[in-house]
Amino acid sequence: MILELADIRIQPGKQAEFDTAIEHGVQQVIAKAKGFRGYKINKGIESPERYVLMIFWETLENHTVDFRQSAAFQEWRAIVGPYFAVPPTVEHFTLLGKSD
Repeated sequence: MILELADIRIQPGKQAEFDTAIEHGVQQVIAKAKGFRGYKINKGIESPERYVLMIFWETLENHTVDFRQSAAFQEWRAIVGPYFAVPPTVEHFTLLGKSD
């Protein structure tokens, strides 16, 4: 399993609108993608314009090829992109260890 971690910074004062948009985008667009296995969204306390989106994919290619090169990616960006203050930083991770 691959973790996609997106560090998102949005425009000030848009948190309530973005909360709705990001949930909608993940549930209605990303969740239907090949290899999607789940997600978590965290929002900043000290930095209320900062969000951390974690999406779990079966393979790296499910995100980088199957999703990113699909029309669904454009649909996703149309939903959340207008709120971005800067382009998100996106990285991928594999699991090293965990607690139960």
